[in-house]
Amino acid sequence: MSLIHDADAVFDPNADRLREECGVFGIFGHEDAAALTALGLHALQHRGQEATGIVSFDGKRFHTERQLGLVGDAFSDASVIEKLKGKQAIGHVRYSTTGETILRNVQPLFSELHGGGFAVAHNGNLTNGLTLRRNLVRDGAIYQSTSDTEVLLHLVARSRKPKFIERFIDALRQIEGAYAFVGITNKKLVGARDPLGIRPLVLGDLNGCPILTSETCALDIIGAKFVREIENGEVIVISEQGIESHKPFPPVPERPCIFEYIYFARPDSIVKGRSIYERRKAMGAQLAAEAPADADVIVPVPDSGVPAALGYAQASGIPFELGIIRNHYVGRTFIEPTQKVRELGVRLKHSANRSVVEGKRIVLVDDSIVRGTTSLKIVKMMREAGAREVHFRISSPPITHPDYYGIDTPDQQKLLAATHTLEEMRQFVGADSLAFISVDGLYKAMGHEQRDPTRPQFTDHCFTGDYPTSLTDVVGESAKQQMSLLAAG
Repeated sequence: MSLIHDADAVFDPNADRLREECGVFGIFGHEDAAALTALGLHALQHRGQEATGIVSFDGKRFHTERQLGLVGDAFSDASVIEKLKGKQAIGHVRYSTTGETILRNVQPLFSELHGGGFAVAHNGNLTNGLTLRRNLVRDGAIYQSTSDTEVLLHLVARSRKPKFIERFIDALRQIEGAYAFVGITNKKLVGARDPLGIRPLVLGDLNGCPILTSETCALDIIGAKFVREIENGEVIVISEQGIESHKPFPPVPERPCIFEYIYFARPDSIVKGRSIYERRKAMGAQLAAEAPADADVIVPVPDSGVPAALGYAQASGIPFELGIIRNHYVGRTFIEPTQKVRELGVRLKHSANRSVVEGKRIVLVDDSIVRGTTSLKIVKMMREAGAREVHFRISSPPITHPDYYGIDTPDQQKLLAATHTLEEMRQFVGADSLAFISVDGLYKAMGHEQRDPTRPQFTDHCFTGDYPTSLTDVVGESAKQQMSLLAAG
């Protein structure tokens, strides 16, 4: 459901946030592979709450369990885990960026191929997935889902290379975009990271059993140790013979997604040797230096704004207080028939702590503004709670371009920063002042002096429009629309 820029619009408490991507987990050689995978998925729940699944292999057959909903709901029953037999397993938590939220799209996806079964889970988005799909269907392929991940299964199946890993690499060479894949065959656990390293993937170890997963927090929950990050463009193969690394792509500088640091990764995760929590605090401190405010209290928009607000408070010397209390038990959507009740919708997720904000000049700190509808309602809530002034500070630069790599962003015309000046945005959300961290300031918080436009260190296209890969499907759709208009004219 999309929301218009209207204070009277139906309120969906999740529609005005950047949606998490997906999370993947795989383990090889452990007696409790499925149970450990479920625990790992629990730690990755923040990356996707719409669906989850696990595929295991017991030496003879594959076992699959896929459900809509949360990990705890799907795998809390011991009898479900007991059915997922075997010493190797992969799992997935999903937020859909391509394909509907229906059971046939829930990952891992599984197919019987020449030489045996293959199950795969994917974090990211293929920017030529639709184009490949059309070509494959035209040539006779039969799809079981609407997920772009299924493209990989078809490409592996059609490859004429003699060995599985060669067919897997042959498929990877045909796809574009962002991906971290984990998969299992009857003999191997495999992983792959896109050539630019946009999506994350790490290698861990639990008592000699290798693990592949999206974030280090999934290792921590099961007591596994972090070994290293899978390099950009690397394909890793884990079997009884050990761990093999393949580098099938020409080497290029990596460009991990900057939003992993701003928003997606869990605060206790480590990405590229950097503490996510410390980086977010550094963003807040840099924001305080760039956009100070004469105020009495710093208030985070929970939960994602908390570390940046702490950094802002420490750098500015203004006290940090929890002026907004978050309800963690809100469902995915909230729609009521009357306008009066709809206007209360924001209070399902956030409530004002009146004792903190009443009579105060407050600085609200959040990680991003997407459409702006939630920001508008939070500012209004602060004023109703008695705030004397409300200054809004955002620890990411303005989001002016949509994402095509696994983040669910609205079309460009629905992004507030793409259609409004800074002053117009301030007026829209109703704040006394509004400021964002600069792109160079964001890079500085990440440990770089500034952004090098000739060689950016991160994938930051949402702020800069600098897309690091081909956007075949986007260009193709645009061309189709233009041809349709010409034909109509």
